Amino acid sequence: MTVWNEYTEHQREGAVAEVYPSGLHTAIADGLSDLLGTRAQVDTATLDQPDQGLAQDRLDETDVLLWWGHKAHQEVSDETVARVQARVLAGMGLVVLHSGHLSKIFVRLMGTSCNLRWRKADERELIWTVQPGHPIARDVSHPIQLARQEMYGEHFDIPQPDELVFVSSFAGG
Repeated sequence: MTVWNEYTEHQREGAVAEVYPSGLHTAIADGLSDLLGTRAQVDTATLDQPDQGLAQDRLDETDVLLWWGHKAHQEVSDETVARVQARVLAGMGLVVLHSGHLSKIFVRLMGTSCNLRWRKADERELIWTVQPGHPIARDVSHPIQLARQEMYGEHFDIPQPDELVFVSSFAGG
């Protein structure tokens, strides 16, 4: 498993760095390592590394890639996107986090604009499991309550999903 993060200046300094001094990618990787123990090897990669952290040999050893992107989508090279896309099409899992919906890799894989509606709401979100028998929903509490979240909602310009496992609602609709 590889946790990739753009890890730009805005994450290395100021408020983000105060919360995640070693980077958000490290916090995510540490949490996954603690949770999974010896069942998985969890590595990190960042945009500023050679091959943007995603050289072919690293991708070949990755079963699941977690992608955290926000402000540096256009800095990801087309070559990196092509390598990641080829691995996804060959079976590597891809989990796109936060504002990665506008990342080059997500847009390419979806074949749409990937635009969505959002608002900086700082409100309660409930996440409901609508397919509790799905493997990804195993051991997930129902519902999940997040006290303070931005609101991401419809319309989300992506293809119709094959399956719907979770849905969410926000206090402000």
